[in-house]
Amino acid sequence: MTLLYTLMGLVLSVLFASATVFISEEYERVLVEAILSSQVEDYATRLTRQPDLDLPQTSRLSAYLRRPDGSGEVPAELASQPPGIRELPEDQDGVHLAVADTAAGRLFFTIDLHDVEELERYLSFILLAVVVLGTLVSAWLGWLMSGGVIRPVRRLANAVASLPTQPVATHLGRGLPDDELGRLGTAIDEYQARLVSAEETERAFFADASHELRTPISVVRGATELLLEDSDEFPALRSRLQRLDRGIRELSELIDALLRLARRRTSAPERVALHGWLTACLANAVPVRNGQVRLVVDGGERDDRNEFQPAEAGRDDDPGPDGDCLLPVAEAELVLRGIVRRMLPPGVPGQLRVTGARQPGSCHTVELHFTSPDTLQTSAAKIQPRPSDRRLGLTLVGRLAEQLGWRIDDTQAESGRVVIQLPHGEPVRESGASGPALA
Repeated sequence: MTLLYTLMGLVLSVLFASATVFISEEYERVLVEAILSSQVEDYATRLTRQPDLDLPQTSRLSAYLRRPDGSGEVPAELASQPPGIRELPEDQDGVHLAVADTAAGRLFFTIDLHDVEELERYLSFILLAVVVLGTLVSAWLGWLMSGGVIRPVRRLANAVASLPTQPVATHLGRGLPDDELGRLGTAIDEYQARLVSAEETERAFFADASHELRTPISVVRGATELLLEDSDEFPALRSRLQRLDRGIRELSELIDALLRLARRRTSAPERVALHGWLTACLANAVPVRNGQVRLVVDGGERDDRNEFQPAEAGRDDDPGPDGDCLLPVAEAELVLRGIVRRMLPPGVPGQLRVTGARQPGSCHTVELHFTSPDTLQTSAAKIQPRPSDRRLGLTLVGRLAEQLGWRIDDTQAESGRVVIQLPHGEPVRESGASGPALA
């Protein structure tokens, strides 16, 4: 728009200058022709009555007469001019000539308007300045007006760019004028409202699905636990029931993770003591609860060599600032138990050492290390199958960890070592508030 205004200002200024020059030139021509014509007519009449009349010879107006017999002094540059009124060549700038045949002979009248020509040149400089100034003023006005026109568009673009990834109700059309831009803002508001409605319908569906899926799983899980309690008299069935119990628990946790991913919402973060939370969370793991795997939880802080310095044993009553962590507990437990479940080979006894620490000014770090008496039992052939290109085959659990902002380093999972980095601040949560509105 600024360029358009600049071009329009240039065109209008040039048109104005051209019109001014044309009018001044035309006015000069009409005025000179009127003066010279009147002088020729007047002296032609007077010469008829007074053949010896003296012709004017002034700095402004000069007259010459060539009588029919050829007498009379006429300058050579004028004598060859035909009848008519014209301006002499540029070497005699501003001199106009009128030639007329009369009864007394051929009359030559010249009028010198060089001072008028100087005024016209001065006027040309003024008009050039008008063109330049008019173009600059038009560009400035175009910049101001384009800023006023683009400002609502820029505000709308910034408001749309600041919208969260989740659907929220917006009121972008309120602060916009009632024109195409306002209709665009209203259309975005209506689209966001449809997205919010669709998400509410989706959440209602997942809530119903969660309730309906958990009910039969809970029934199967309860029946499996009862069968396990009565399986002492049937040793051949106990291992199969344990496998069924592990599968039901894993299925329950995966469905829980799937539903939490589908809702795209995390629970409110809670401040927990990292050492105590790790102990309580992993103590419920099946191998730990059954006594197959011994759980050792340490707390500490990394030193300058980026190695863990374990804290004193049993020092979990005062976690201190380095032991506190903000976590959405429900989702964090699902992720941690899912990682441990993929790490521990079924039926393989051993020790799971968990070390939680925090680098000063950085994130919390949790290191999991599983060892067994026979190192061959922790080889890649003994660990659960990994269907994906991730070391632990974390799919749903891995996506949930990404949603929490966790970083999982499982490049050494084949040797039984996994490192988890927890975000230092509060995890990002979906906000249910309305979206931005234009003021």
